[in-house]
Amino acid sequence: MVKLELSESINRTPADVFRFVATDHVKNHPRWDPEMSLVQETPGPIGVGTRIHRTRTRGESRIEGEMEIIEYDPDRTMGAVTRDGPMELRGFMTVAPEAEVASRLTFTVESDDAPLAMMEEPIKGSLRRIKEMLEGEG
Repeated sequence: MVKLELSESINRTPADVFRFVATDHVKNHPRWDPEMSLVQETPGPIGVGTRIHRTRTRGESRIEGEMEIIEYDPDRTMGAVTRDGPMELRGFMTVAPEAEVASRLTFTVESDDAPLAMMEEPIKGSLRRIKEMLEGEG
């Protein structure tokens, strides 16, 4: 098992960060990662068991996949199993209070077969864009 963990400090409350990244994941993920489009396949709010169809487009290549939420603890963590093509990843997003009105957002990705090293820069970029978007909401 290979594991990659990256985090960013964001000057917003844990509730604000969780809402943006987890609760409104289908709407907001394409905002911080424009190569991704998502369609929720199961009805209702995001929670354990929610399935989301994913399409990642890079240049001419297109990878279809599915994400299933396996853990959901409001204002704290969301975990998912993602199957993109032949690869399977387990990803977790955690939010922890860091200061009076700041949070630490951490993305953890685990896999037995995916090349996680090539994901480090895109994840850093996503964390940076999430920080810019949330702190820009004022």
